[in-house]
Amino acid sequence: MGDGTPFSRLRRRLEAAFRKYILPGFPLLLLLVIGPIGYELLEGFSFLDGLYLTAITITTVGYGDIAPVTPAGRIFTILLIFSGAGYVMYIFSQITETMVEGGLRHIVAKRNMNKKITKLHNHYIVCGFGRIGQEICSILKENSRPFVVIESDESVIESIDRLGYPSLKGDASDDEILTAAGIKQARGLVTVVSSDEKNVYITLTARGLNSTLFILARSSGIPGAAKKLERAGASKVISPYCIGARRMAQLIVRPTVVDFIDLAMQAGDLGLRMEELLVSGQALCVGKTLLESGVRQKYGIIVVAIKRADQPMLFNPGSNTQIMTGDILIVLGESSHISALAETL
Repeated sequence: MGDGTPFSRLRRRLEAAFRKYILPGFPLLLLLVIGPIGYELLEGFSFLDGLYLTAITITTVGYGDIAPVTPAGRIFTILLIFSGAGYVMYIFSQITETMVEGGLRHIVAKRNMNKKITKLHNHYIVCGFGRIGQEICSILKENSRPFVVIESDESVIESIDRLGYPSLKGDASDDEILTAAGIKQARGLVTVVSSDEKNVYITLTARGLNSTLFILARSSGIPGAAKKLERAGASKVISPYCIGARRMAQLIVRPTVVDFIDLAMQAGDLGLRMEELLVSGQALCVGKTLLESGVRQKYGIIVVAIKRADQPMLFNPGSNTQIMTGDILIVLGESSHISALAETL
């Protein structure tokens, strides 16, 4: 199997645990075998008495109820003290250090994470870190969008921490958890937990805490589920099953069109990218037509559509279409050219 498989990761963890915890314990086990045998041969003790005397000797307890009486037994005890007592103290110190450092490291990491979350602004809250949540977070990170993940499963939280994503453990429908995630300052919330009921509860809570928040909710596709989520306050409802089915059908009916869209959306081999750009009030192109702005001539960019507030999407706008403040330009072109245009807007 490959290095990234769950089996390989489990094997590496077991090997690391063996080297760190089990392997150092072999000398101690050896002492607990040699000691009783030595006392049995030199002092005539039973194996249990020899084990008891070995244990109190190497731990420096020394109750004195059992003691070697022969010169050979006493010399053996001296050797056992010098070889075993120091090692046992070392083992105990390592265990204590691991426990203390691990606890402190966890506390410090959590404190730093909470500080990072409190500083977030205009960010996204992702509720649920299943397969869909993981993909959403990966794309948000690729596009440098700040976000925080809310997850209730402790084992999943550990995997989120390993990825370095800001996270909170708890129920995403809890007011306190959403407040701690910065819902008042958030730009949007994405709820992709396992059931429609949970997504409805999260949507209701989030909408109650922030009436202007953009909420994207996952639907199972069951009839009526999308309507309930919309009534709960979801801005958009997406059913992965419906989208997957449509995409598969489109690949059969219009394969070339789908391939082109994939290239445009993912900046593929053609180097193309489809992006949305907001026109600010300070943009030089405000009040000019598309032809006058030189978007096509200067940057080699095609304006596919323009979205204006409270108006239908304007597809394939003509060269005499005027650019206005607040317009969202849906553009297609090379990544570097889009970035250059974005700086002027």
